[in-house]
Amino acid sequence: MNRFDLTPYRRSTVGFDRIFDLLENTARSAGGGDNYPPFNIERRGEDAYRITVAVAGFTARDLDITAQQNLLTVQGRKRDESVEGEMLHVGIANRGFERRFELADYVRVEDADLKDGLLVIDLVREVPEAMKPKKIAIGGTTLNVVEGDKADTDSNDEQAAA
Repeated sequence: MNRFDLTPYRRSTVGFDRIFDLLENTARSAGGGDNYPPFNIERRGEDAYRITVAVAGFTARDLDITAQQNLLTVQGRKRDESVEGEMLHVGIANRGFERRFELADYVRVEDADLKDGLLVIDLVREVPEAMKPKKIAIGGTTLNVVEGDKADTDSNDEQAAA
């Protein structure tokens, strides 16, 4: 396994600690980690995403989805169910799991649905208005005038024109 040393980048950047931690955790977990259950991540629009997890044999009550700040956790706990007859081959995984997804800032879970053995989780990114980019006029002055002050400003303008 190739291991990257991110120390030089940490020294020359400010505020990117979380990104470097995510990269290191991803590299650590990619080396022989558990790939159960399989999943897909799909981008459905500029600010819409979908995670599809294959959870064959699980019911809605066997699954638990938890969203907290920048982390989505999907857990499956299989209940012990007695099977009629003797099992000759077990090819469908029947074990519990926990799958974690790191979420970007302002990403929230919009909906979750279980159908045909697939758990579909829709995500949407909602950036607050205060955090969206704004155009700044160069050399222009924009004043917010309160109604009561407007009369004073108008009379001052008239006096200056006279």
